Amino acid sequence: MIEWKEYKFSEFVSINPKVTFEQRDLLPFVEMKDIEPSNKFCSNSTTRSLSGGARFINGDTLFARITPCLENGKIAQVRNLKGGKGFGSTEFHVLRGKNEISDTDFVYYLSRWSDVRDFAQINLHGTSGRQRFPAEAFKELILTLPPLPEQERIAEVLSSLDDKIDLLQRQNKTLEQLAETMFRQWFVEGADDSWITSTVGESFDIKGGGTPPTGEKSYWDGRICWTSPKDLSSTSNIFLHNTERKITEAGLRKVSSGLLPKGVVLLSSRAPIGYLAITNVTTAINQGYIACLPNELYSSWFIHNWLKVSMDLIVNSANGSTFLEIPKSVFRTLDFVVPTREKVVSYNHQAELFYSKILSNEKQINLLEQTRDTLLPKLMSGEVMVEI
Repeated sequence: MIEWKEYKFSEFVSINPKVTFEQRDLLPFVEMKDIEPSNKFCSNSTTRSLSGGARFINGDTLFARITPCLENGKIAQVRNLKGGKGFGSTEFHVLRGKNEISDTDFVYYLSRWSDVRDFAQINLHGTSGRQRFPAEAFKELILTLPPLPEQERIAEVLSSLDDKIDLLQRQNKTLEQLAETMFRQWFVEGADDSWITSTVGESFDIKGGGTPPTGEKSYWDGRICWTSPKDLSSTSNIFLHNTERKITEAGLRKVSSGLLPKGVVLLSSRAPIGYLAITNVTTAINQGYIACLPNELYSSWFIHNWLKVSMDLIVNSANGSTFLEIPKSVFRTLDFVVPTREKVVSYNHQAELFYSKILSNEKQINLLEQTRDTLLPKLMSGEVMVEI
């Protein structure tokens, strides 16, 4: 690390650089929801007329400055902006490399390093619940960082992992779209007038969950997976592979769902409604979920796609004054058009091929993410060196 130098973060990185626009109408606009903490890249989901907010170009890093988005790791490198420029939420700081000092791709990985993220989190200002990290505070962050050629090599090593992750994620989106398109063609557009109408409760086994008392230590930090919709809010995975929190056997006895097997389809039923996942781990669930258990006829893939195409019906059936919720009692009464057994069996067989590949890809993604997240701090600190 002989050539590494000490920098103030604000000397090393261009923070909120100026971006000008030749037009003001229908420009790419990036919202906070466009950033998934598990993805390196983000793109705009909409366009708007130019107004206040962060301004950026392709390749810039968007760094969430407000709680809880900052703690949740809402950091991404923006790409695919039409015209190369865009703007977005006022709650972003924009980070870019400085000419002859820092590499823009390296800056993205630097911003994801725990030394930078932890500094930002302990320097939040404002009232509880609406705290923000001010750009001026970056002047107080001092880091020892490598010369430009080594930055580029470090970014290249980490990018090779993220590029593979991105490829697998895009492949999974294509496979998911194929399964949904086939479902719509067979069971929505191709629905037969002779099919009878039943209810969800008569077709699927529905379960709800609960939360062990949080103040009782004997219920928590065990080995049994327990999930809340928070586990789904920061991932694009279709399958639930693990949970943030674990409970004990005593805690499990406080959860009405009991321990659910793999293959159960989870629907977040409140604030917000609509997160979906298929369990790839045995787990208990909290009261924010409705669990749909597959049976001899209706597979996980069938249920997953039925929920997707029926989401408008589900949301429109919700109620509540403080926040919308679809109670299990209401969910069970929703109409369900019963297809022929032959058609369902055929769909199950074909969709399983898609979902098996998705599951395999997600396992690879998880391993690549673990490798990247282990390697990143070692490269940033100089504990692991790269050859130039």
